[in-house]
Amino acid sequence: QVQLVESGGGLVQAGASLRLSCAASGRAFSRYALGWFRQAPGKEREFVTVISWSGANTYYADSVKGRFTISRDNAKNTAYLQMNSLRPEDTAVYYCAADYGTLPTGEDEYRYWGQGTQVTVSS
Repeated sequence: QVQLVESGGGLVQAGASLRLSCAASGRAFSRYALGWFRQAPGKEREFVTVISWSGANTYYADSVKGRFTISRDNAKNTAYLQMNSLRPEDTAVYYCAADYGTLPTGEDEYRYWGQGTQVTVSS
């Protein structure tokens, strides 16, 4: 089992950058894929990106490809989401999630979730 805590959210202007962190407890973290999802007001939660347990493989939603970068440091039990060139439409609560799998992209493929961190991008 693993517990996840996100941090790093905030209010920024369009074009700025933010780096989110997802800190995990539990020894199993290094065996899990780690995904980021987001939920904007009035919308369903959507997939953003995922990284494999080793960090060797990643996959991104088209909406963030080229702007966001996911990474992980298994020695620190932490994953990161570097977000560049932020847009107002990136405004959402961002969640990290973990579980076994090969680059899972569906919410129902993850058992473990953080509480979320708010990212607000002003125009």
